[in-house]
Amino acid sequence: MNFSIQETELAGLWLVQPKVFKDDRGFFMEVFNAASFHSLGLQYPFLQDNLSHSTKNTVRGLHYQAEPFAQGKLVTVLQGDVLDVVVDIRKSSPTYGKAASFQLTENNRQMLFIPPGFAHGFSVLSETCLFFYKCTQVYNKASEGGLRWNDPALSIDWLVNQPILSEKDQELPLLADLLSPFE
Repeated sequence: MNFSIQETELAGLWLVQPKVFKDDRGFFMEVFNAASFHSLGLQYPFLQDNLSHSTKNTVRGLHYQAEPFAQGKLVTVLQGDVLDVVVDIRKSSPTYGKAASFQLTENNRQMLFIPPGFAHGFSVLSETCLFFYKCTQVYNKASEGGLRWNDPALSIDWLVNQPILSEKDQELPLLADLLSPFE
């Protein structure tokens, strides 16, 4: 098996560690293998791949898509270092409104599987970052939603002093005002 998974404190959210083969030339690793993922219980189809490039102190998120375009995501850092953040927005979940963060780097090669029902974002800790997303659904603008990155109720330490944000991300609702589309 070229992957191991670790359950996190938020049900359905998995930290994935690929097996990395290193030698004098560099390294090789599988980023995704359907049979391996299915044998680990991660049986989601992936329909779209995304790649973003960001500079230091960028904060992207916290984003989600509602049904019928709700996305599960397998995310990893190809180059750089990020703090990856998720918030459980499944209304019936015992961890509703709880945030968790993970440092994903080009050196630890860890991946995070985020199922539908979570808002997701990240902050860039290195000078630049290449961030890769495998998504279980295609992007649909009409289905997108999010949470404000600096909501005091979430108490997220993004590890950046002067965040660079999009206008859209600065105007997202607080958790207290969210009408979550996820049961």
